[in-house]
Parts: sequence; C-alpha cells; structure tokens
Amino acid sequence: MRASPPIEVVLNRFGWWRGAVIGLALATGAVLATWIVSSRDLQPIAVILAAAVAGFALAAGGLSVARVRSTRLRWDGRFWQVSGADGVREPLVGNLQVAVDLGAWMLLRFVAEAPREGRRVVWLPAQRRGLEAQWHALRCAVYAPPPAPEAR
Repeated sequence: MRASPPIEVVLNRFGWWRGAVIGLALATGAVLATWIVSSRDLQPIAVILAAAVAGFALAAGGLSVARVRSTRLRWDGRFWQVSGADGVREPLVGNLQVAVDLGAWMLLRFVAEAPREGRRVVWLPAQRRGLEAQWHALRCAVYAPPPAPEAR
C-alpha cells in the first residue's frame, strides 16, 4: 500500500466539540438538579450538598475542556507533528490515532515520542468545516498505515 503524501492543516474550528461538551455539561446539571429536587426528602442535606458541589466541580472541569487552542497538525510522510498555530513553539513529534470518527468530525489522539511540559497525550478535535479542501487528504493521512521502521 502506498504511503499518504505530506499534509499540513491548522485545526482552528471547534464548533462541534464545544457544542458536545457544553451539551454534556448542561445535561449533567439537569440530571443533578432533578436528583436533588426528587430526593431532598429522602437524603440527608449533607449528601445533597456534597453531590451538588461535586456536580458543579465536574461541570466546571468539563467546560474547561471546551476551550481548545488552534493547532498546526503536520504529516511529513514519516512522522506526525503538532505545534501551536502561531508556529512559536517547537513542534512535538509523535504518533496519531483516530479515537472517534463521525465522518464530518474526528477526535484524534496524538502521543508524543518525547513529551514536553508533562504532556504526552494531546487530544485534537477536528471537523470538516474550515478544512473542506483538505479534509479528504487529512482523513487519508490519519488512516494510512505507518511507514515501515526501516523507512523512518
């Protein structure tokens, strides 16, 4: 099988990702509020307060995941590279895997070979919108088998 040609894209649109994370946070809040209202006579107030605090902390943590920086993703035919879209930081070199593929949206898992700042795994949401001309080439590159070790 032929190797995928080099490609470089800037991931800077995250509408689906933000919508999904915010929707999940809102659903969590709704479930928690429903449980609190329905069990206020059955549970001690300390349990309800603890559940409310834990739920709000989880929702806040989830919403922080909705913030994603623009990222430059590059395949040179041998290695994947991830860097900031501004090109200021030195790129991380590693492997890329598809975690979720919904056709017009993918969640990519980048594993750095030499982690920097304690970040070994970087999750990258990617959507077709904004990458229409490069979307097919990106999908081909992420699904192409890696080159043989001697070719690296």
